[in-house]
Amino acid sequence: MLMPDKILNDLEYFEHRLRDLTLDAELGRPVVVQLCGNNVQTIVEAGKKLQGHCDGIVSAMSHSFIVPTSAKIRLAQPVEKTIDFGQRLEVCGAAWVTLHARTVSARRRRQGAADLDQVKKLKKSLRVPVISNGNVREWSHIPENLEYTGANGVMVGETLLGNPCLFANKLPDPVDIALEYLDICSQFPGTASVLTMQTHVRHFIEHQCGRRPWFQKFRSALGTTKSLEEIDTLLRIKVERWRGKPPRGWDDDTNDEDNGADFFTVANEDEDFEDTLDLSLMLR
Repeated sequence: MLMPDKILNDLEYFEHRLRDLTLDAELGRPVVVQLCGNNVQTIVEAGKKLQGHCDGIVSAMSHSFIVPTSAKIRLAQPVEKTIDFGQRLEVCGAAWVTLHARTVSARRRRQGAADLDQVKKLKKSLRVPVISNGNVREWSHIPENLEYTGANGVMVGETLLGNPCLFANKLPDPVDIALEYLDICSQFPGTASVLTMQTHVRHFIEHQCGRRPWFQKFRSALGTTKSLEEIDTLLRIKVERWRGKPPRGWDDDTNDEDNGADFFTVANEDEDFEDTLDLSLMLR
């Protein structure tokens, strides 16, 4: 989701996002841009700057761009007004409508489960495609969602942060996917800041290990890292150790005593290492 005001007024922000769009286009099409905001003119002007680099723009606009435009909405209050809102968007020319079937919460971004009954009602009320958003935590939820709502597609947000392989019906090892992500970051230096890398790596590990007794220790250690290399080392040695696995990067065909010494030096940094390891093994 991009911020139109920054697209227009922050050159560094605009150039960084334009580089992302160019890379996305090289990796595959279509590329869809999502703009947020409530100022019509600002969204239009930002969209015009981006429309040559994408195949669709998601916003509350429709007639100002040369590429298809859709709208992503939440439940109206009261919810009965959602259908009327969707119908008005259809009349205004929205190519499709995505419904995140929750109301806006002032306290939490996702308050309770999404109301898929409202997606079903909206689908029956519109002629344009309807995309369902909400309640997908694993692959099996996608066909269940489509069958229940009758929607034309499913949008997934936060679950993909933890498992980017969701649509391939795979659940990768969390350290594997985190290291693969860091490898991509190293191939495209400057694309992601250390803070961004920390955030993504945290999501990868939390998705499968968030309830492990060592997770909070991992979060604290991750927060102290200052480079891609330090995050990589944390994953390869400490996280693997906490999971009851041997550290990565060793050459198993050698008897290099220095390698073993390095590992046990790191292992002894935490006094409760043995207890943590035993508990992790029992929980696996």
